[in-house]
Amino acid sequence: MPILLVSCDDLENMTSKGLVIVYTGKGKGKTTAALGMALRAIGYNHKVCMIQFIKGSWHYGEMSSSKRLEPEFEMTAIGKGFVGIIDDKSPKEDHQKIANEAVRISKEKILSKKYDLVILDEINYAVNLDLVKIGDILDLIKSKPNNVNLVLTGNYAKPEIIEVADLVTEMKEVKHPFQLGIKAKKGIDF
Repeated sequence: MPILLVSCDDLENMTSKGLVIVYTGKGKGKTTAALGMALRAIGYNHKVCMIQFIKGSWHYGEMSSSKRLEPEFEMTAIGKGFVGIIDDKSPKEDHQKIANEAVRISKEKILSKKYDLVILDEINYAVNLDLVKIGDILDLIKSKPNNVNLVLTGNYAKPEIIEVADLVTEMKEVKHPFQLGIKAKKGIDF
């Protein structure tokens, strides 16, 4: 078995390099996993920014609980709400305009050098729904400073994003209470 020799400088660069992490798949837990990572990072006094691309107009638990983690945690909900479902009557162009504004804000936050961890929540959905261009997201990933960890959540992660990521976890649904007619629960689902 070959022995890998690594200098102290190389080891430091390997451990301080910011990662690109993707949580995707049809199972629950993508945003929750990202929030768990945020909680862990805050435990080390890291600064965390979460930008939500889709959920913007609805109230859900992390909107309130994130305020308790300030100033280490900053959450910005930008989207107009879930696209094309339930009570969405907004034209797709409105969703696209807001999603592209979210990309601009994301780039600003990533390049600000204020954050150790930036979470782009539901960005994979935004790409899949053609609200933002995949090329813009790949440029965003390429532009991130070396020390910033970047998390992208949402189902339907494109192969191009998976390819540039350092870590990809796919959530797989095995069983869901909705199948039994149980509606979404406060504190569990939203």
